[in-house]
Amino acid sequence: MKELTIISGKGGTGKTSVTASFASLAQHKVIVDADVDAADLHLVIPPEIRRQEPFQGGHIAEIDPGRCTQCGECRLRCRFDAISEDFVVDRLACEGCGVCVYFCPVQAIDFSRQVCGQWFVSDTGRGPMVHARLGIAQENSGLLVSVLRKEARAIAEQKGYEWIIVDGPPGIGCPVISSVTGAGGVLVISEPTMSGLHDLKRVNELAAFLRVPAMACVNKYDINPDMSDRIIAYAWDHKMEVAGVIPYDRDMTAAMVARKALVDFSDGPAARAIRSVWENVRDFMKTRGHSKSALKIISS
Repeated sequence: MKELTIISGKGGTGKTSVTASFASLAQHKVIVDADVDAADLHLVIPPEIRRQEPFQGGHIAEIDPGRCTQCGECRLRCRFDAISEDFVVDRLACEGCGVCVYFCPVQAIDFSRQVCGQWFVSDTGRGPMVHARLGIAQENSGLLVSVLRKEARAIAEQKGYEWIIVDGPPGIGCPVISSVTGAGGVLVISEPTMSGLHDLKRVNELAAFLRVPAMACVNKYDINPDMSDRIIAYAWDHKMEVAGVIPYDRDMTAAMVARKALVDFSDGPAARAIRSVWENVRDFMKTRGHSKSALKIISS
């Protein structure tokens, strides 16, 4: 079983579009939308939900008025101003830190786990998909990502599937760490800007720390070829595989509007490039070696 996570240093780099196309190109796979804070893979790969489970995330404080003496200790300790003057906890403002519970002299504060959202197992035209929806202002997305990946592995093992393809979150925070840890490899989608280079460095350092092999891909590389060259040079200097580059193509947006993966919508330059990237990623995941495939792509 091979688990590939597609990530980016920030949102809007084309990560989900690439994931959707990989999901279309790969055989025998489970798809995971691990970008649980802003899930959108279901917009490109429409799911038919066949199982729904509650997700219990962090704790939340709740004051029992029957036991509360209104001493004010909880209001004094709360750094988030989540407790009103009449000692009612604002559920949106409460961060679940538990300080009020610890310092309450009469143990008047309950601290139960709360349902933060739902997670789903769905059928799609491209295979089973595991995805989720967090509630408004709910957190613990790192824990939720772990739940999704665990379920995806169970499905893949049950069905004997070869691939798990994960649409990871942007950035380098807790959800990204949860989506990358233990993966067979990560593909970092970058964009040809200074911030894109900066983000690639951060994500690569994270992958190296977690000892997960990393590949790089520059999306819309032709809008700034010089910066694309700098990103590729950085990748090579830091022993990252360069899986390929994708040109700017209006079909990318048109495919999203049509709710289709680009490779199912178009045979244009971006779709052809993604097919090439997928072949390189697939080979890399098999060998974990450093190929020279990107050299051919850049020179062509």
